[in-house]
Amino acid sequence: MSRVHRVSFHGKGVRLAGDRWEPDGARRGTVLFLHGGGQTRHSWGRAAERVARDGWSTVTLDARGHGDSEWAPDGYTLDAFVEDLYAVLEALGEVPVLVGGSLGGMTALTAAGERPGCAAGLVLVDVTPRISVAGRERIAEFMAGAPNGFASLEEVADAIHAYNPHRRRPRNLEGLRKNVRLRADGRWHWHWDPRILDFGDEPSRDIGEDRLADAARALEVPVMLVRGSESDVVTDASVENFRRLAPGARFEEVKAGHMVAGDDNDVFTSHLVDFLDRDVSR
Repeated sequence: MSRVHRVSFHGKGVRLAGDRWEPDGARRGTVLFLHGGGQTRHSWGRAAERVARDGWSTVTLDARGHGDSEWAPDGYTLDAFVEDLYAVLEALGEVPVLVGGSLGGMTALTAAGERPGCAAGLVLVDVTPRISVAGRERIAEFMAGAPNGFASLEEVADAIHAYNPHRRRPRNLEGLRKNVRLRADGRWHWHWDPRILDFGDEPSRDIGEDRLADAARALEVPVMLVRGSESDVVTDASVENFRRLAPGARFEEVKAGHMVAGDDNDVFTSHLVDFLDRDVSR
């Protein structure tokens, strides 16, 4: 049984919160998980615990402005997320495998491509340099859809299910408390800084896909792209484009929507463990 404890890092002017799982036996290395925009580190909890059972030290991190990390006075640009990641990597004192979904994947891809040697491997979860405009806009609509919060956890569950019908609506709503907070107005609000929306639904899109494409071309580590087969964000054309940029990358598909790990954690994690065993540890 792996052990978990809270950890804290100093990012670029903000404190970042995380969880760390340690394996019981010999350590094989570290895997750092970066969540998507509007999510928290808890979206990776089950995957991180499973990977730790396989001998890896795993860290899940709340990005700036999300979850228990501090809100950022200097904003939410891709540069800021990448600088936070570099600070965390320095604090870890070792070179980890980076696993990133959506915004976290953009951050990890940029860092790994622009600073060779900072990652031992890279896993991109339903994110590529070129994504569907319609899928991106649907993310933005979902994130901006409840500016005044929700009257109950039932309403939170309804909103999540409407955005992501691929996932079974939870019967026990207590887990949603990790993604929302009850404020003084008596309503439940998403657990992230609303100012994130001022920088676009995915901050890197203010820069465009060229930077991400350049980073993909420069990758020098084992890479795996995991796509949700029912995703409206990463299309067939997105995958084809990425495989031209990073021809050595491994590609896996999971019957899921954009939130791959949440939709089918067992299948996603089996691909991740196999990648770590066969591609990173060889």
